[in-house]
Amino acid sequence: MLMHIPEVLSPDELHRCRQIIVEAGWVDGNITAGSQAAKAKNNLQLPEDAPATRELQGIVLGALGRSALFFTSALPKQIFPPLFNCYTGSHNSFGNHVDNAIRTVTGTSHRVRSDLSFTLFFTEPNEYEGGELVIEDTFGAQRVKLPAGDMVLYPSSSVHRVEPVTRGARIACFTWLESMVRETECRRLLFDLDMSIMAVRERMGDDADAVRLTGCYHNLLRMWATP
Repeated sequence: MLMHIPEVLSPDELHRCRQIIVEAGWVDGNITAGSQAAKAKNNLQLPEDAPATRELQGIVLGALGRSALFFTSALPKQIFPPLFNCYTGSHNSFGNHVDNAIRTVTGTSHRVRSDLSFTLFFTEPNEYEGGELVIEDTFGAQRVKLPAGDMVLYPSSSVHRVEPVTRGARIACFTWLESMVRETECRRLLFDLDMSIMAVRERMGDDADAVRLTGCYHNLLRMWATP
């Protein structure tokens, strides 16, 4: 399931993130690439241990924590510490690749299974040319280029790429997460059910049908989730 989550960052948070990025020092993006991805990866990235990275991570994780749409879409169990990249100049693309199934947090033995990936945009679409995130799914290639502050969430198992940036700079946050519900189709059913429950409650309030549907949602989640 490919999900567009709008306005994850508030205007103030987005402004602060862009201030931090102006002062940041970029390095070669291959520092976090797997063996296959390294052959296709040509971008810049903030060092994982940089103070700028730590501050940005705090802002992003705080924003995700209050996003109901993100939670119901992803049902996150654990999120790999967010990373930040830039595509510009000669460091301008990332060819077709699939994300590593297991990510190990740098300097620790802690591992995160990558069920879902996301990209959170920091630059507006009119600030650069090219740079579309192209995600291959069952309905064909989906081309994603979102407003600053918006996020796209998609299966880590999908083949995806970033098209060459031919003008300006494309700056974004990206990472992976492990969901409480591992199976994609189970997450999709839970998401659709949750959206339907909210629509019923908005029209009818907490009537008997809404209560029964809510019970179905939580009983399915109880069956499928590994918290």
